[in-house]
Order: sequence, then C-alpha cells, then structure tokens
Amino acid sequence: MTFKHNFKKVLSATAFAAALVVAPAANVSAATNDASSTQQSATATSQDQQASQDQAASQSSAANQSSATAASASASTSTSSATSTSTVKKTTKKAKKTTKKSKKKTSKKKAVKKVAKKTTKKKATKKAKKTSKKSTKKTTKAATAAVTASAGQSQATDQQDDAAKKAAEAAAKKAAAKKAAAKKKAAAKKKAAAKKKAAAKKKAAAKKKAAKKSAEKAAKYWIAMRESGGSYTARNGSCYGRYQLLISYLGGDLSKKNQERTADRYVYGRYGSWVNAKRFWLAHNWY
Repeated sequence: MTFKHNFKKVLSATAFAAALVVAPAANVSAATNDASSTQQSATATSQDQQASQDQAASQSSAANQSSATAASASASTSTSSATSTSTVKKTTKKAKKTTKKSKKKTSKKKAVKKVAKKTTKKKATKKAKKTSKKSTKKTTKAATAAVTASAGQSQATDQQDDAAKKAAEAAAKKAAAKKAAAKKKAAAKKKAAAKKKAAAKKKAAAKKKAAKKSAEKAAKYWIAMRESGGSYTARNGSCYGRYQLLISYLGGDLSKKNQERTADRYVYGRYGSWVNAKRFWLAHNWY
C-alpha cells in the first residue's frame, strides 16, 4: 500500500514538471512569431513553418526529459519504499518490544498496587473495627451514665413533685381552714351584730313601751285628778268613783280593782289610749 501511494506521488510530480517545460517553450515561440510578423509580413509563412518545426523538436525533447525524470523518480521511489518498509518493520518490532515491556511494568505496578490496596484495606478495617469498638464502649458508658443520671434526675424530680404536691395540699388546707375560720368569724360577727341589733331593737321597744306605759299612767292619773281628785268614792249624780264613770258601767261592783279595769276598757275602747283621752279632755273638758 505504501509503495503504490509513493508511485502515484512520483507520477504526479513528473507530469507537473513536463507541463512546466512545455509551457515556457510555447510562450517563447509565440513571442518570436509576433515579433517576426511585425517586422516582415512577406516572410511570415516560412518563419511559421520553422517555428512549428522548432516547437515539435522542443516538445520531443521535453517528452524525453519527462520520461527520464519519471524513470529516475520511479527508481528513487522503489528504493525509498524498500528502505521505508524495512524501517517500518524495525520500528514496529521496537514498538512491540516497548509495548510488551510497558505491559509487564504496568502489570507489575498493578499487582503491587493491588497488594498495597489490600494491605491498606486490611489496616483500615482493623482500625475501623478498633475505633468502632472503642466508640461503642464509650457510647455504652455514656448511655449507662445518661440512664443513671436520668434515673437520678427523675427520682429527684419525683421527690420535688411530691414535695410540691404536699406543699400545695398543705397550702390549700391552710387556705381552706383560714377561709372557713374567716367565714365562721364573719358569721359569728354577723350573728352578734344581728343579736346586738335585736337587743337594741328590743331595748328600744321596751324603752318605748315603758315610755308609753309611763305616759299612759301619767295621762290616767291626770284624768283621775281632774275628775275626782283621785278618790274612788267620789259621786256626781249618776257618775261614781275615781274616773267618774256611769254606775251602770261598773255593773254594781264599786271596788277599786273593778273601777280601774272598767276605766281602762272604756278609754281603750273609745280613744285607744289614755293619752288620746287626755287630748280629748283638754279639748272638751270631759272624756
């Protein structure tokens, strides 16, 4: 494949050289023809023939040169291709040897790396196991310590809660007792006030009654003194006694007791009281 490729390259080079040789010759002949045509028009035909002959000769010489160059190029390509194939074989052999060496080295390196990785993994696993054991021991110790601490704290909190409950219950009992005592005291105070008020009312009523009684007694005495001068035997026509009542009112009983009883019945039935009877007597001089 390389030889054919190089031969194609040589052929293209020879063709390019032949074209370069032919092109200048054609240009020169054209230039000479133009010059001769301008100088002498009569000899144009003869010069044209000579130019054509010269052109043909030049073309034949160029063809011979191109063939020679092609032959030399082919010889050189053949030699170069032979040398290139030998060099390629040598380089491929060297490359194969180097690749084999590199593969061996890489395989050795890989094996060493695998061994190193295995040893490092073993060491790492051992360290990890040791650290995990230590960490588990530490965690178990910490957990047990935390459990004991939490148990102690829970007991302490329970004791505190019990103490707080007892204190709250005692405070509630004390407050309830205090409230009950205050309520009882207030009730007693209220009762005492009501009792005092009732006593005062009773006393006032008694005082009022006594005053009324005394007023009644005074009015009765006043009328008796005006009617008979206080004598139970005084007589004025059909009226008799201390209060000068009609004898028919006494019903034949002229005793002091009957006179007092009959006079009270008469006055309270007619005036409502001795005081009112006295008022009437003051207004009319009789009752």
